[in-house]
Amino acid sequence: MVDVPDLVEQARQGKPRAVARLISLVEGASPQLREVMAALAPLTGGAYVVGLTGSPGVGKSTSTSALVTAYRKIGKRVGVLAVDPSSPFSGGALLGDRVRMSDHASDPGVYIRSMATRGHLGGLAWSAPQAIRVLDAAGCEVILVETVGVGQSEVEIASQADTSVVLLAPGMGDGIQAAKAGILEIGDVYVVNKADRDGADATVRELNHMLGLGEARAAGDWRPPIVKTIAARAQGVDEVVEALEKHRAWMEERGVLAERRRARAAHEVETIAVTALRERIGDLRGDRRLGALAERIARGELDPYAAADELIAGITKG
Repeated sequence: MVDVPDLVEQARQGKPRAVARLISLVEGASPQLREVMAALAPLTGGAYVVGLTGSPGVGKSTSTSALVTAYRKIGKRVGVLAVDPSSPFSGGALLGDRVRMSDHASDPGVYIRSMATRGHLGGLAWSAPQAIRVLDAAGCEVILVETVGVGQSEVEIASQADTSVVLLAPGMGDGIQAAKAGILEIGDVYVVNKADRDGADATVRELNHMLGLGEARAAGDWRPPIVKTIAARAQGVDEVVEALEKHRAWMEERGVLAERRRARAAHEVETIAVTALRERIGDLRGDRRLGALAERIARGELDPYAAADELIAGITKG
């Protein structure tokens, strides 16, 4: 058993081993997780959470590393969560991101962690918000959450972040993919990376056009900016930070930031509750009640919706 109060106190002092241990408790769904979250709750709420997503190959890790450097230059403590697909063999995260961000490994003002989704319902939604809370309590002022950028995780990041950054690159068919994935609906800031390549201006024009096809914005509504960068040379990165700070100020002024955080908390509670119910239903496999309901459905005496209602009633009472 872990001494949770001592571990939390060490994390507050910014000790990397304590932060790592707390996030491991989150990832492993430790029996002490409730105690950890209860201890962290009063210490959180100060961090600005930025989500970065985009198709593989657009330079997410390079851009994340460049943003870390930019924020460190202005004295901010930075946490990075690189949420990777789970290895089908070990269940562990693929650690390429940490290798690419090794420039910051010796900086005590930066904490970098790769996390595996481990196939949990909602993937990102299960462990990321709790890991974000750990970094927040540990004094990180900016937390960058980078997703693998495949399928649902692209859209999921919007529910975890205060501001969502969508990265694209010229010559990769990103415009078409963006329309398909629905990421035009979640981006607060768009970054066209690798802007030294042919087609960068065309990608910006296409993005502008597609954003213009979206819902009409009222006066004062946020219009997502499009920033061109060459992250490998740190070009345009300061402009991205400026866009992020403008979006944060806009949200704070209009109460949007508080509303997003409330929605994030509600989403987290829902995910925890649904996961707990799924586990309890899983425990019923082979249970007499489930078998009896299945038998009645097979005989045509009961429909599956009524059976599900009866099963849920039994679970919630028990």
